[in-house]
Amino acid sequence: MPRSQPILKKGRLEAFSDGVLAIVITIMVLELKVPHEAEWSALLPVLPVLLSYVLSFVYVGIHWNNHHHLLAAAHHVGAGVMWSNLHLLFWLSLIPFVTGWMGENHFAPGPTAAYGVILLMAAIAYVILQRAILAIEPADSSLRRELAIDYKGRLSPVLYITAIVVAFFWPWVAGVLYFVVAAMWVVPDRRAERAIGAQPAGEEP
Repeated sequence: MPRSQPILKKGRLEAFSDGVLAIVITIMVLELKVPHEAEWSALLPVLPVLLSYVLSFVYVGIHWNNHHHLLAAAHHVGAGVMWSNLHLLFWLSLIPFVTGWMGENHFAPGPTAAYGVILLMAAIAYVILQRAILAIEPADSSLRRELAIDYKGRLSPVLYITAIVVAFFWPWVAGVLYFVVAAMWVVPDRRAERAIGAQPAGEEP
């Protein structure tokens, strides 16, 4: 088994990550402004903000879900995994900023493109985290076998880059692409679930 790093406990990393993602969602909620009028029409001016919040909430939920499954399937974490995890959390922590910027400016080209850049960087950071975990996994790890094929992981950056470019011409098309990628990942990453199921009975990752 390759062990170039000290093997550490997973619990603190998972707890810290959960706390950061909970704060990210809390910040996004606090950015929502309540209309002073009681009519339904009062929601129309804030509809872009609500839509950007819903989209970002789904993305944070996707990352939390896949992060949970990935760590559950991993046997160990090391210093490289911890730094890779912080790298991922850095990009996710910027989601409230670009969410508010995009929503307040009604999906204007610049903010919409910036939103895609953050999503792209978070996706890249997640791949880096995966590789850091695999670097210290046993050679016969079921997680290694399952993560060898990643169709959605390869397609997502292509769609993000396309959306970033398109945002400068047709921002609404970029928004649709962001929703398409989110829809692809709403179902949890089955590869990690299969890796957990393939572990011998009584073995605790």
